[in-house]
Amino acid sequence: MSDSKTLRPIIEHAPFHPQPTQNVHGWERIASVAGGAMMVGKGLRRGGIFGLIQVAIGGVALTRGFTGHSRLKDALEQGRQDLNNVRTRIERAGAELKNLKTKAQVTADETTKTTG
Repeated sequence: MSDSKTLRPIIEHAPFHPQPTQNVHGWERIASVAGGAMMVGKGLRRGGIFGLIQVAIGGVALTRGFTGHSRLKDALEQGRQDLNNVRTRIERAGAELKNLKTKAQVTADETTKTTG
């Protein structure tokens, strides 16, 4: 028994099993568990290949609800962050271009005044 107490902290903190952050909360988790349980039940009653597909989708929903983590939601959020980063870069480039245009216009106006 003393060996299992000694090994437990090592196993819990193993680097190859990181704990995913929860990104599914509240009603979304409850709905995932309820919908997943319903789909698993319907899939088992239905049978066949389509029943197996329902069981698999229901299992994914159950896992999502119990763990509070969804890889698909992570991927969508990462895509949204990437899109926002690109949008920010484009807006900065647009502002820099506008500044360059203004400076060029001022310089052209000054040149016209001094030569004209």
